[in-house]
Amino acid sequence: MDKLRRVLSGGDDNEEVGLTSQIMDSTSLSFGTRVKWFIICFAGGVLCSILGTGLLFLPKVGVKLFAVFYTLGNIAAISSTCFLMGPFKQLKRMFEPTRLIATIIMLLFLVLTLCAVFWWDKKGLAIIFCILQFLAMTWYSISYIPFARDAVIKCFTSCLS
Repeated sequence: MDKLRRVLSGGDDNEEVGLTSQIMDSTSLSFGTRVKWFIICFAGGVLCSILGTGLLFLPKVGVKLFAVFYTLGNIAAISSTCFLMGPFKQLKRMFEPTRLIATIIMLLFLVLTLCAVFWWDKKGLAIIFCILQFLAMTWYSISYIPFARDAVIKCFTSCLS
């Protein structure tokens, strides 16, 4: 009762900071738990992508199932890193200037793939968007490796020469 009186009277601001700190500490995960959930989420994403690829050759609905499962797999793979670094830090790093364009293009192709399947009903376009989704996802992923983009560009230009 004494704490309630202090809080309502506006006294003892340190108690509020302590409460916020306690809430943040109780909702944070241990490193081991973060790694376990990262592996589970990433493996689920890979499994969805493989399942989608397997469903590709079903008659009539194969392309739709492929596009949906492949997109869900990529979303799960991106989401898995939220367990390692936390969702806010992940979003902050996704939209840093060095990978802003890669993030926007990747998210755009995720959405366009689902639009091609559900709203436009264009199976060929969905396949093209899945391929572009793969390329955008790869370019986004290598943005986390120092100098990897430069190496890929240099390798690509030397192959064309």
